[in-house]
Amino acid sequence: MLVQESVRISTILETQKQFFRTNKTKNIEFRIKQLQNLKQAINENQSNIFKALKADLNKSGFDAYFEFIGIIKEIDYALKHIKNWVKPQKVATPWHQFPASTHIYSEPFGVTLIIGPWNYPFNLLMTPLIGAIASGNCAVLKPSEISAQSSIVIAEIISKTFESGFIKVIEGGVEVTQELLTEKFDHIFFTGGTEVGKIVMSAAAKHLTPVTLELGGKSPCIVDETTHLEYTAKRIVWGKFINAGQTCTAPDYLLVHKNIKASLLNKIKKYIKEFYGDVPSDSRNYSRIINQKHFFRLANFLKYGTIILGGDTHLEDLYIAPTLIDQVSWEDKIMQEEIFGPILPVIEYTDIDEAIAIINEKPKPLALYFFSNNKQHQTKVLQSTASGGVCINDTVMHLTIPSLPFGGVGESGMGRYHGKAGFENFSYQRSVLNKSFLWDLKWRYYPTPKGVKKS
Repeated sequence: MLVQESVRISTILETQKQFFRTNKTKNIEFRIKQLQNLKQAINENQSNIFKALKADLNKSGFDAYFEFIGIIKEIDYALKHIKNWVKPQKVATPWHQFPASTHIYSEPFGVTLIIGPWNYPFNLLMTPLIGAIASGNCAVLKPSEISAQSSIVIAEIISKTFESGFIKVIEGGVEVTQELLTEKFDHIFFTGGTEVGKIVMSAAAKHLTPVTLELGGKSPCIVDETTHLEYTAKRIVWGKFINAGQTCTAPDYLLVHKNIKASLLNKIKKYIKEFYGDVPSDSRNYSRIINQKHFFRLANFLKYGTIILGGDTHLEDLYIAPTLIDQVSWEDKIMQEEIFGPILPVIEYTDIDEAIAIINEKPKPLALYFFSNNKQHQTKVLQSTASGGVCINDTVMHLTIPSLPFGGVGESGMGRYHGKAGFENFSYQRSVLNKSFLWDLKWRYYPTPKGVKKS
């Protein structure tokens, strides 16, 4: 079976390499047409996409729309700007090169592999695909087998929209991903966990293939005593519990100033009830855990600290309630691993330097959130910490802005995408010097001209 799979993947890869060599993908009008085709296909399959998200993660209402509309907005942004992105960039030419011109060309890598995650199975596969198409690449897409219904719909959309030599979906489990990683692609884009990211990077190193890794980590959320409590609580609840906390940029833990801790927690409880009702399991707006493996992993976290809200679990429904946990220890497993679920540990601090020190002792996170009306504290947090992205007085929303590059740093990832950053991520910079035959300066040739110092 693996031998047959390997042969099939090799054939697909060779077909795409041949397609790329035709130079069709380098034509700007071709790229624009393919982006338009993708937008039309996504729009026409909106109901199928929503049904798949409902089946895989119980996403409905705004959660499903949030994933869908992000793709459309990303395509619109690329279509608006692509003609400027592809223009060769003219740069200064030193006098000793005259007569000449110098430009930087953005060139596609060739055939790229995009491996998607299960938590946002459409958005986090299609958004990098938009960058790959805009840059002039061919692409092999590997949806997550964990979000099985979404994988089926993605394969149907892509197969009906694009030539397989241009864009191709390969479905399957871990063994298929392993087979894909043995092949020599021109670029690999992976979204997922840190441990699997290491495996992807190791496999890519065997072929010296460049990689983009969009990973995760424990993204902190700091709240100081000058914040606007109502808005802060509302925005934390939304960012943490959308998709049942299964968001790579969700606030992982709360660092709250001791003077406002009680007040903030009361507001958070208020908005959890307002968003999801007295019984969140009955809410059409509350998602479910993806499978039993992740359910049990998350349920195990509930034994740490003191539960001050939530904690209910239903295995048969893969439901874990929005949960707040106080009095956790940094040695507890819940504070050692990325939570990636609807559980929010709460830790108090006494001054901003203490909060900054706590963050800087940990691996650099994918996102950092800081709620404060104190401009000096805002500047201090920005200057004294490192993270892939930052939201001041909000959560998660920075990744919805195409003009902001999105990605991690250190253990939370490498490389950037969205908007122009996505175009640049799937391109390499080609330096071009174009010399004229009008005349030829003799100083560079042997024998050394008179007046030039000899060693």
